[in-house]
Amino acid sequence: MSTTPSTTGTVRAIFLDVDGTYADYGVVPDGHVRAVQAARKAGHRVFLCTGRPVSMLPPSILAAGFDGLVASAGAYAEVAGTVLVDRRFPADLAARTVRALDAHDAVYVLEAQEALHVPPAALERLRAILDAHFEQAPEGPVGSSDILRAVRTTSNRADVPFAKVSVFDSPVAMESLVGEIGGDVAVVANSVADEGRHAGELYQRGISKADGVAAVAAHLGIAQADTIAVGDGANDLEMIAYAGVGIAIEGSLPELVALADRTAAPPRQEGLVAAFAELGLI
Repeated sequence: MSTTPSTTGTVRAIFLDVDGTYADYGVVPDGHVRAVQAARKAGHRVFLCTGRPVSMLPPSILAAGFDGLVASAGAYAEVAGTVLVDRRFPADLAARTVRALDAHDAVYVLEAQEALHVPPAALERLRAILDAHFEQAPEGPVGSSDILRAVRTTSNRADVPFAKVSVFDSPVAMESLVGEIGGDVAVVANSVADEGRHAGELYQRGISKADGVAAVAAHLGIAQADTIAVGDGANDLEMIAYAGVGIAIEGSLPELVALADRTAAPPRQEGLVAAFAELGLI
């Protein structure tokens, strides 16, 4: 993989993870907004590439302006309003997933692009978990409010066309839940729930952010070598490996850092500003 722009004037496609990369506890630093706007002004295409669904992306995160996004960890992708990928859990798999979660009275959110669906009995527990997490932010629980605005209490959840599930608290380990649901699902770490909880994100096995990156690049006619991906979490591994230039946020998972071509400072230090400058994007 190349670590510098391949040709002067080449249009690059840049894919930014949100939590821990572009934003910190849901708050985007001003330098990151300016970096995105400057890169687009220079002719590059910039996309969010997040585990969040569209419904969990508030105006404050989208405010810089983007050419599109990859959401739900690769299950959804759009460019300038044109939907390229929209993969939801098949009906049978959705029913098995909801049944297993409800059997254990887990606190979870079914993540659809249109809204977030939570069991009515779990809403207050979800609110407490989110508030506890986002209260660690210097600005207070801003990110918690942004997520809760999209939450809907839904009784008939097996009929919801969801793309992914965030489990915030379960009395049994995530691996046990995966075993009950079946081999069509996999689990990755959850960036919100604290380490003392059984928590994680359930997604369809075989789907990753790299799928969304590839779909967007193909749609735009941009070569894989001219893609840049930046991330910090377990669900960024595939896109960092796939991109022409992979950038890991300092302090990320060791395996992510090992895959990456370079590192960047975290959002609180506006690390994307230096990374964009070093790559000649701004």
